[in-house]
Amino acid sequence: MSLCAIIPIKPLRRGKSRLSSVLSEEEREGLNQYLLTSTLQCLRKINKIDHILVVSYDPSALALAKKFGAITVLENSHTNINRALRKATLAAKEIKSSKILVVPADLPLITGDDLLSVIGESGDPPEMVIVPDRKMSGTNMLLINPIGAIKYEFGEGSFRKHIEQARRKKVNIKICKKKNLSFDLDLPEDWEFLKANMINDDNFDNKIIQEVKI
Repeated sequence: MSLCAIIPIKPLRRGKSRLSSVLSEEEREGLNQYLLTSTLQCLRKINKIDHILVVSYDPSALALAKKFGAITVLENSHTNINRALRKATLAAKEIKSSKILVVPADLPLITGDDLLSVIGESGDPPEMVIVPDRKMSGTNMLLINPIGAIKYEFGEGSFRKHIEQARRKKVNIKICKKKNLSFDLDLPEDWEFLKANMINDDNFDNKIIQEVKI
């Protein structure tokens, strides 16, 4: 069965706006570019992922994705993550993908082993493998098998919404808690936590600091 990893990405220049109190616009752009690049590099190493697809309305982000061999989908500016993912999923169907793995580009500690752990949970369709954030509120990664088994409900409280929907539809649920994947970089306190606690961790790439000139 063919697995397609989908990365939804906001414009590199405008993404991570909630970090504006600690990072300048230029620094945030460098951070977003770094995160997308590292995510693409990580995904490319996983042979169980057949296709990588990036959806965005930012030509710069899509151009970067193409350098890594990703399929790109141009979305319009009047959209949200769920609509963008639906559009990307249609493109995934066109290339005969049967399973979807949604991978946000704001997981700075993501590793190949983490991805393999999530993918390894799959095998009992219809199913959903879901990775919660640290607060067990958001969804930091989502595998859907087969495509269309559940609809996307990213946003506030998405972890609970995805779980409840899967239960209603009698879709098998597998919750995959991974320390690295539970950390998403979104708020100033996330950035400070990352700098304070992860800089000497083997899982942390110091380039993330260098990229934003901190």
